[in-house]
Amino acid sequence: MKVVVALGGNALRRKGEGFDYETHYENALLTFRRLAEAGFFSPDRKVVITHGNGPQVGMEFMRHFLTRDRYPMYPLHALTASTQGWIGYILEQALRKVLRELRLDREIATLVTLVEVSPSDPALKNPEKPIGEFLSREKAQELSILTGLQSKEDANRGWRLVVGSPRPLKVLNSRIVGALAEVGVIVIAVGGGGVPVDGKFSGVSAVIDKDRASALLAKEIGADALYILTQVPYVYINYGKPSQKPLRKVRVEELERYAKEGHFAPGSMLPKVEAAIDFLRGGGKRVVITSPEYLTEAERGEAGTVILP
Repeated sequence: MKVVVALGGNALRRKGEGFDYETHYENALLTFRRLAEAGFFSPDRKVVITHGNGPQVGMEFMRHFLTRDRYPMYPLHALTASTQGWIGYILEQALRKVLRELRLDREIATLVTLVEVSPSDPALKNPEKPIGEFLSREKAQELSILTGLQSKEDANRGWRLVVGSPRPLKVLNSRIVGALAEVGVIVIAVGGGGVPVDGKFSGVSAVIDKDRASALLAKEIGADALYILTQVPYVYINYGKPSQKPLRKVRVEELERYAKEGHFAPGSMLPKVEAAIDFLRGGGKRVVITSPEYLTEAERGEAGTVILP
């Protein structure tokens, strides 16, 4: 069975925690131990792991912005490549430790991954992808003036800077990802949605949504299932209202209807739902959306949102 596991931000850093190396590493260890407990590293599974970088690429952007008088400020696509590198290192380091603890002999490959986008994608003119940490409205507006980036409220949890997030068209490294997975290598790829480049391989100043990129990669390598790990155990309709209801097992047509009715927040659950729909419409067999804490229960059919064609 070939699966793509998309790690959400809480797999590396929970809300309110610092951006330090130790925090990322300890959270990665915990996430991989939960994946191992749920059986994801058994010999019969071909596994590709992807991850986000929204908070981290925002941190890198601010680091460059605040030191721009002394050092050159790198473009956003290069910062995505940078976060792919150091987050991938942390993930591989933690995963190797977990595999050794379990006496599992699996090879790991971490790839800086390029993803083609269109430089004329309308999303580049309408920034909606949150980066960096949550801020007060006043602080976000102050940073918007200083940096030139827009800011928006993110899922009622605070304000964040936002950048353009074009739709991924092609994962340029998908053949090697698929080939490595086929021979049993655990691959870490499409970090932060991949480095956005145009058809001539020039960088595009944007951050691709990692769930959409993960769904595209899953289709391109012929994965059977896509797991999207996030901060909540289920996808909900009427989220945050007294009538809130978890979705446990749902068909793709029903999920599409809920999406059209506006049940899912654009900066939060909507990209995950759209990624699930894209994967299943493209031939995928199963999508599971849940939190790492509920993975084992989700594999037993006792938790998580399972989406079927």
